[in-house]
Amino acid sequence: MIPHTGLYPRHAARPLADALAYSPAVLVHGPRQCGKTTLARSVGGPFGYSYVSFDDDVARLTAEADPAGFLSDLPERVVLDEVQRVPGLFAAMKVAIDRRRTPGRFILTGSSNVLLVPRLSDSLAGRMHVLRLHPLSQAELGRPGPGPSASPGRAVQSGPAPPSVGFLDALFGGGPDFQVAERLGAELAERIVAGGYPAALVRPKGRWCTEWYRSYVETIVARDVRDLARIRHLDALPKLLSVAAASTAQLFNATKLASTFGVGRATVHDYVTLLERVFLLNRIQPWHGSRLKRLVKTPKLHLGDTGLACTLLGTDAAYLAAERTLLGQLLETFVCQELRRMASGHPEPHSFHHYRDKDGAEVDIVIERVRAVAGVKVKAAATVNRADFRGLRKLRAALGSRFAGGVVLYDGELGVSFGEGLRAVPIRALWETTKACAGSVNSRSGTVTAHELSELAG
Repeated sequence: MIPHTGLYPRHAARPLADALAYSPAVLVHGPRQCGKTTLARSVGGPFGYSYVSFDDDVARLTAEADPAGFLSDLPERVVLDEVQRVPGLFAAMKVAIDRRRTPGRFILTGSSNVLLVPRLSDSLAGRMHVLRLHPLSQAELGRPGPGPSASPGRAVQSGPAPPSVGFLDALFGGGPDFQVAERLGAELAERIVAGGYPAALVRPKGRWCTEWYRSYVETIVARDVRDLARIRHLDALPKLLSVAAASTAQLFNATKLASTFGVGRATVHDYVTLLERVFLLNRIQPWHGSRLKRLVKTPKLHLGDTGLACTLLGTDAAYLAAERTLLGQLLETFVCQELRRMASGHPEPHSFHHYRDKDGAEVDIVIERVRAVAGVKVKAAATVNRADFRGLRKLRAALGSRFAGGVVLYDGELGVSFGEGLRAVPIRALWETTKACAGSVNSRSGTVTAHELSELAG
């Protein structure tokens, strides 16, 4: 499962191009090596965007010494890479934007969440559009292609057209009507272990891929975390990340993690927050409504990428396929991240939660869009039964007309109805286009016309 090299279509390509038409600054943030620079340069390149990286010490020191002067010397449109490394630049950028509020002046990229630093996020409030970029989804991996191109009067693409986000639209339309599919079987474990980081995917399976992930974690801790906070024991963070990998898709238990490391709960919370800020972990908050009682109100912990999780756990595809409990955990994280990656390219915002009550009924992923709510239950088995829909039925009963649909994703062959708004759907429906899914897509095409972006070119 090693994809071709080249520029992959990204869910976020269209939203980035759209945002540049009305926002003075657009921030593309996400984990290191997920493709932020490639995306920014491929969208901005045809329209004359210059490029500056603050991983370059000369550029960083120059910007730190004189932020206002640095900005005044920049070309008309510019990509500023790893902008979180020069926090003083944000205040100067605010002044520059207020003096001349031209759309599309700055494409910013960041490998830590600058929105969690009040003085940074406040500086560009109302002046900056924010996009989250994730590692590659399975749909993005399925269509590698050439780099960007443009010619007068013809469509301009940021690489190939972004993949469909039709699964989400079908889910909110009552469930994808996916009829028949071949079981993934062993391929499912292979996809989970591979993950979505482009640089890891082009390496041979085994040692070389594992070494990349290990080096990746060391780089994040040594550079990005050190830039964010002064902590006494940096070596604790990779260990905490490994323990978190073993607990992925489970309720976040700070007490258990604290006892593992012999530190206090407050320290564990601080460390987890740091790892969230560099996009290696994320906590999915519980969903609740006024008509749902006796809920478990603890967030779930998920690794940001299953390839990274498997490396931390020393797990290959063969071992994972045999260890059904671990497979179930990692599959839930895999599906959760697939849906989040898909949502990053959708024109409507989606919020992600989980639901569990004290009677044990649960929905692994609850997605809210405007005032509609959909639920997803994940199952690693090749069969599904009515008991698997227990949590979804509770959610449907409580929500009434707000309930858009619910699915149990499983490694089976058939799409089957289990009552009004409830379906069992093969997992591969997440990235394989079906007639029903394609018919329900209402998002815009991934192609950006030259006319639509002519304002960027002046």
